[in-house]
Amino acid sequence: MAQYTGVAVSPGRVIGTIRSMAPPVKEPAADQVLPDGADASAEAERIPAAAAAVQATLTRLAERASGDGKKILEATAQMAADPSLSQTAQGLVLSGGKTPERAVWEAGDQVASMLESLGGYMAERATDVRDVRARIVAELRGEQAPGIPEVDEPFILTAIDLAPADTATLDPTRVIALVTSDGGPQSHTAILARQLGLPAIVAAKGIHEFSDGTEVFVDSGLGTITDEVTEEHHRLSEAWAELQRNPLTYEGGGGVLADGTRVQLLANIGGAKDAAKAAAANADGVGLFRTEFLFLDREDEPSVEEQTTAYEETFTHFPGKKVVVRTIDAGADKPLPFLTDADEPNPALGVRAYRTSWEKRSVLTNQLDAIAAAARTTDAKPWVMAPMIATVDETEDFVGLCRERGLEPAGIMVETPSAAIIADRHLTECDFASIGTNDLTQYTMAADRQLGSLAHLNSPWQPAVLALVKATCDGARTAGDDPEAFGESANKPVGVCGEAAGDPGLAVVLVGLGVNSLSMTPRSLPAVAKVLSTVTLEQAKDLAAQALAARTSEDAVSAIRAGLPILGELGL
Repeated sequence: MAQYTGVAVSPGRVIGTIRSMAPPVKEPAADQVLPDGADASAEAERIPAAAAAVQATLTRLAERASGDGKKILEATAQMAADPSLSQTAQGLVLSGGKTPERAVWEAGDQVASMLESLGGYMAERATDVRDVRARIVAELRGEQAPGIPEVDEPFILTAIDLAPADTATLDPTRVIALVTSDGGPQSHTAILARQLGLPAIVAAKGIHEFSDGTEVFVDSGLGTITDEVTEEHHRLSEAWAELQRNPLTYEGGGGVLADGTRVQLLANIGGAKDAAKAAAANADGVGLFRTEFLFLDREDEPSVEEQTTAYEETFTHFPGKKVVVRTIDAGADKPLPFLTDADEPNPALGVRAYRTSWEKRSVLTNQLDAIAAAARTTDAKPWVMAPMIATVDETEDFVGLCRERGLEPAGIMVETPSAAIIADRHLTECDFASIGTNDLTQYTMAADRQLGSLAHLNSPWQPAVLALVKATCDGARTAGDDPEAFGESANKPVGVCGEAAGDPGLAVVLVGLGVNSLSMTPRSLPAVAKVLSTVTLEQAKDLAAQALAARTSEDAVSAIRAGLPILGELGL
């Protein structure tokens, strides 16, 4: 018997046979050079031809895909078409006598290393470059590009990690679970798995010890994979399958606890299309409207008019409801050429988000002008918040800008330990706070959330992170008029809009710590509402106290799963 444990990113319980990703394209030997008498110019011309063939293949795949998968494939196809990689490789053939295969490999390394040196979002693109590099080399060799196995029967896919193009072509009718040995909870793989509702585990070291065809039981709620499949595992797997045949539903109106306490259940969105899906899923509003979609992949700032139109299109999906708008969160993994410095040695700790307004004030004030204009022409109720706030002076400054434009309520994101520790002082100056658990976790644990090797640290179940959530909620009660008020009646409400809010077990803990609203991907709404309905507020507080007192994140998870049998019954 063998059992391996990784980081759970999307729940489910399934039994199936393992199929591994095709092996990576082998690196051409470092000493590969053109043979005497070879036509270097002709060999160099093979490179753009191969790149064009890769682009065509990816474009065809994109035409068959939809949603985020389509966008990822289109972006990867554009990268294959980018002349910089091909031109660099051609130079190595013409001036260095390299074979086309070796030249593409070295050129890909150069481009990827450059992106990695920039950090954050640009560093993530390095994986895409290496994926495109491997595909071009395979094309030059006449080999099959690496990818998801073509198997008729459903299977459990294991891989080191998936390139975005591979992740985008996942077919949930064939791939019933996904387990990777690398990657982290914020990787492309994890994000897309959650959106698809595909059971998934990342950072599961040792899974490649399982050979193809091995039958295993995957519990991606616990993050475990074992080849000792028992009758109990069959029962749990069938219970999960039944839940998929008759899925939970959410009719809106908030998560109602067993004692009638109501918790707002909101959606995280990135634009008007996401807003339409969230409204169709009966979300009670929007807890995080990421506005970066207007700013990314462009050289200049969008006009106030362009922004106003985009915000209006989003607001119209939630008439009379709360839409929490996060002002631009540029920097770190989302660099913008007109706003951020690409040469920062540590972008995650650099001039990002609200801090960009220190030197380039107009980008923030223009955005606030656009939000205010959109608010006047729609029936939505925008709540505006600034990301990456660390000092009370910053909170006071941002709220002042909002008040000047009639934007109320005005709040902040709690992503830094400094904001959580003195939340009472911040919330004396602002109207609400929203906790971004992804960044709060990485800053609390000093662990880059993009690194799979640190995935075990980057868990919102870490007791230290939960302690900061509690500190924020305690600070809000101190700053409010009625320390005992909860939910919509709270004078200084605290929400959570990070990945933690969509974890049903953790949602109970967050409510027990004093959180008033939870915002998540719409797919998570039914399960969170169902689990919340099984506990009273006092029971949630007791479970939260247990998680807070736990020695480790694993102990915290175990305590909550023991106290919430509904999680096991639903296969979560």
